[in-house]
Amino acid sequence: ARDTLAVDTIILVRHGTPALSRKVRLNWQEFRDWWIAYDAGGIKPNQKPPKKVRAWAERADLVVSSPLPRAVESAVMAAGREPDELLPALVEAALPSPPLGALRMRPKSWGTVARILWFIGYSDGMESHREARARANDVSEVLAERAQGGKIIYVQGHGWFNRMV
Repeated sequence: ARDTLAVDTIILVRHGTPALSRKVRLNWQEFRDWWIAYDAGGIKPNQKPPKKVRAWAERADLVVSSPLPRAVESAVMAAGREPDELLPALVEAALPSPPLGALRMRPKSWGTVARILWFIGYSDGMESHREARARANDVSEVLAERAQGGKIIYVQGHGWFNRMV
């Protein structure tokens, strides 16, 4: 039996390593396409979540996941079952591709440049930083409600948006 004085617990975990290769050099348009494929793709096969993460997920009263494939696959691996809830508001924050001509970089470098520009206002018609911040605040409230009464909520999400939550 769980301690009746238990605190509400929310555990935010980033998905496993994505299957899509990051060992490519892309221009800004190719990065945009790469990011779309990244969102649609799953994780590399044969990964195992750390024991600590599996213990958290298995013990959770509720397993919540972003609906993106890499998050759902990671949640199933961690918890040993399908998520109890897919929460669309948990998807990663937008990463607009800045039009920088013929410049070619690896996805990680593009991600860094895009995230910095996104922070200072560039959104290219996608979700802005301000909008993502509001969504993160809303998600925080939803998760806090789910955890009320000393519940453990395991949340499988995405690196940047998890930080915002």
